[in-house]
Amino acid sequence: MSEANELQNVYSPALEPDPELKKLDRLVGTWKIDGEAQGQIRFEWMEGGFFLIQHVDLTLYGQTNRGMEVIGREKVFGAEAPSAEIKSRFYSTRGDTLDYIYELDGDTLTIWGGYVGSPAYFRGQFSPDGETLSGSWVWPGGGYSITGRRVSAD
Repeated sequence: MSEANELQNVYSPALEPDPELKKLDRLVGTWKIDGEAQGQIRFEWMEGGFFLIQHVDLTLYGQTNRGMEVIGREKVFGAEAPSAEIKSRFYSTRGDTLDYIYELDGDTLTIWGGYVGSPAYFRGQFSPDGETLSGSWVWPGGGYSITGRRVSAD
């Protein structure tokens, strides 16, 4: 196989976005966050529909937390297939890079810190109309609860 053919295989895009990832479409829009953290988050699809982008602007424990998260299947250079999990990386304005795994089962959203089964996770429940998400972040020795209400579908 020629080097050009090898590179073409490395960069061959998937034909269409993953149906499991598309289930996260219910997050798209701007959400007002209340509870122990307050502020706003916004989700939007990156062109092509393979990645969901989250913009975060929250205040928690008196500190401002801003950043951006990219959510999707990880497909590393040279891999033939994307990851089994829906993964993400959050980049904060304070220099943090945090990895998560997203799972959506019915109306329950779980976001694992780093790996499935981690002691650090978010678990929330969507309201029947999908316009509210209530849940808690939990980690050893701490956590906080929030309620998000969609204010626009963007």
